[in-house]
Amino acid sequence: MTRLDGRVERGNRTRQAVLRRTVDIASVEGLEALSVGRLAGELRLSKSGVFALFGSKEELQLATVREAARIFAERVVRPAEETPAGIGRVWRLCELWLEYSRGRVFPGGCFFYGVIAEYDARTGPVHDAVVHAQRYWTALVERTIDEARTAGELRPDTDVPQLAFEMVALMETANAVSVLHDEEGVYRRARVGIAARLRGAAVDGVPVPRAD
Repeated sequence: MTRLDGRVERGNRTRQAVLRRTVDIASVEGLEALSVGRLAGELRLSKSGVFALFGSKEELQLATVREAARIFAERVVRPAEETPAGIGRVWRLCELWLEYSRGRVFPGGCFFYGVIAEYDARTGPVHDAVVHAQRYWTALVERTIDEARTAGELRPDTDVPQLAFEMVALMETANAVSVLHDEEGVYRRARVGIAARLRGAAVDGVPVPRAD
């Protein structure tokens, strides 16, 4: 039993090492760039060993999307939830996302921004996994804004989906321009834009964080 547990543990460590590499590759080159042979060569593993961990290229791609989602939740979602519901949590969520992109948690910037462009017009399980991740993020931003409205910090007539759409657009544009031009100033522009939209929707007297 001890020997079996040891093999399982080694297998889990190897799988995690492979996935740490695949999310980095996919964020720069796309999910189609992943291959068992490449990973085996870069990580000095056997092809059969890598294949045994995933079984197919598609499962490798799906596992990579799941790993990226786990890292995203760890760096953005869970820390934001530590802030009480309201404008402060909305702002914190956006700040964490911008820092996740600016800090290059993935070398290609936001992992999902890249793979959405790669798979938006395709069909199949990988496309569906990417769609699920995008819908989750949009729903999370909308829910966080709606919580602020329910808390009485945003006006009752706030168009939650519209505000969420505009804020996500600002964040994604900052990510795209920064990656393309290796420029950090665009993150401040996004923060200024998000603060302005929150200020415009806030109830009179409710403080909105400054983007300085």
